[in-house]
Amino acid sequence: MENLVSSPITQSRSQQDRSSWEGRRVFLTGHTGFKGGWLALWLAAKGALVRGYALDPATQPNLFSDARVADILDDDRGDIQDYPKLEASLVDFEPEVVFHLAAQPLLRRSYVDPLGTYGTNVMGTANLLEAVRKTSSVRAVVCVTTDKCYQNREWAWPYRETDPLGGHDPYSSSKAAAEIVVSAFRDSYFPLNRLSDHRVAIATARAGNVIGGGDWSEDRLIPDLIRGFESGKPVLIRRPNAIRPWQHVLEPLHGYITLAEHLLAGRAEAASAFNFGPSEDDAWPVERIADRMVNLWGAGASWVRDNAPSVHEAHYLKLDSSKARAELGWRPSLNLQAALDWTLHWYRLRATGADMAAETRAQIAQYDHLLHPSTAE
Repeated sequence: MENLVSSPITQSRSQQDRSSWEGRRVFLTGHTGFKGGWLALWLAAKGALVRGYALDPATQPNLFSDARVADILDDDRGDIQDYPKLEASLVDFEPEVVFHLAAQPLLRRSYVDPLGTYGTNVMGTANLLEAVRKTSSVRAVVCVTTDKCYQNREWAWPYRETDPLGGHDPYSSSKAAAEIVVSAFRDSYFPLNRLSDHRVAIATARAGNVIGGGDWSEDRLIPDLIRGFESGKPVLIRRPNAIRPWQHVLEPLHGYITLAEHLLAGRAEAASAFNFGPSEDDAWPVERIADRMVNLWGAGASWVRDNAPSVHEAHYLKLDSSKARAELGWRPSLNLQAALDWTLHWYRLRATGADMAAETRAQIAQYDHLLHPSTAE
């Protein structure tokens, strides 16, 4: 893969495609996390004025520090469960757009701390929406949940937005509950038949398993592989045959941004739930991802099956994103092999001491070029 930092495309894209976001005030919860950090950088590159609200980064190292996310936004630290602080931050900033990404995102941790998971994912969402009710400037809200919010029947076809919500474990069920909270707030306080009066459009976004540079979370495949490769030890893989909808982190973020743009345009049909998943060909088993990463890394990298007892996790999961394609014009732009190349490139550069803020911005610009190739110099 070429060094994206030096690409002439990446040097020009940050100056383009800014008009729809230039000067917009955006409130982003979870900006110190993996997805939140990438989204903050992309919004800032589009000219948005961003305030982030989140706890300190959950890992060391982390994307927030590596990519110097604090340099491009108003960095407000707080707990999404602290309603008075959250409301004060939102009201003070007077945003037009809210992206809600703050969450406890790890399935196995939810078994250890179910109350913390429900508190953050369910009550945190309710707190955010109640604070939106008190903030007259807000026009669009995108609440991010997960593909695991569906009642998983382990069937062969992808899940659609009309399929039943559910959740075997605390994490999955907390995200299903968050979806219900959003729907209830929308119906009770921001009904679509009165959108022209209250002018607040709220949607939810459900994405698959995201990968990309800067993720150091526990119990996630790519971070576990990178840690193992760097240590020279075989990586333990719990469920090598499990199938997931893998995608680069920029793919669903493009969906979230596109969804927000439709909400801002007053399109009532966009104020609903949307799946943002990869193409059918990119629903790979875990072992195929691991083998691909081993081959790309080289240098004796390896993995072995972990036969230790573990908690329940779904074996088979795919998303149907035809609604996003039809109503938003969104579709994947990176196949999974390219996403793995970009991801490994990011981690390899970091290992050399490269400027990861520049590299992260460069990958955003390169992806933006895939979306708008005719605007590149």
